[in-house]
Amino acid sequence: MLLILLYPLGMTVWTSVYDGQFSFNAYADLATSTLFMKVLRNTFEIAIGGTLVSLLFGYPVALHLAAQAPRRRTAYLIMVMLPFWTSILVKSFALVAVFGNQGLINQLLGLLSGGTVNLPMMFNRVGVILGMINFLLPFMILSILGSLLSLDRRLILAAETMGAGPLRIFWKITLPLSMPGVIAGVLINITLSIGMYITPALLGGRQDMMVANLVDFYTRQTLDWTAASATAVVLLLLSGVLVALLGQVRGSRGLAGAGA
Repeated sequence: MLLILLYPLGMTVWTSVYDGQFSFNAYADLATSTLFMKVLRNTFEIAIGGTLVSLLFGYPVALHLAAQAPRRRTAYLIMVMLPFWTSILVKSFALVAVFGNQGLINQLLGLLSGGTVNLPMMFNRVGVILGMINFLLPFMILSILGSLLSLDRRLILAAETMGAGPLRIFWKITLPLSMPGVIAGVLINITLSIGMYITPALLGGRQDMMVANLVDFYTRQTLDWTAASATAVVLLLLSGVLVALLGQVRGSRGLAGAGA
């Protein structure tokens, strides 16, 4: 751990504060940098957007899985986890073939509309979010599914006995009791999203640069290793805060389960 993780991180922190002499000028420059602030805003906008879309599609899938028999649920879970078996680089190139201007979807739309419809789904923010969802959705589904499977079915049976319909049961029982899984899935998705590099690099446009891409820009284009290190440290701190929040959510969930 010291060689593989702590030493490189320590060197990154050291490079961010030492450039011939000890100073925090790199962090001061980032605080006043229009480019960094724009990229940081892009990062959170894309991360939150991708997370919300993942939640929108992931919750119904998790709800459906929770209602299945164990054997059938296992088969469905294998399908949910299929994206983990493929490299994110390969998946990103595959998405270009599907969502590109000459991709499968636009070719089908052009065939149906006589060539009048062509949706710009690549090399913009839409492309970045589509690429991120493919990676993030399993984390969202699994987090919510864990909460749904831990629900006490007797509560639902009692509500049905008292005359509550499916929608009322969902809003009053299922959704509130599944919120720890929802919050955990949201935090996991945002944590993973803010560090994305390959997806915005391959599927995004110039206006969709994220913090990890800015680190690459500083190291390969401007050769400013001090600025790159400071940017990486800021990204690390943001991720650390989100991981700490995730730990609090899981801890509260565990205490609630123990109390029950």
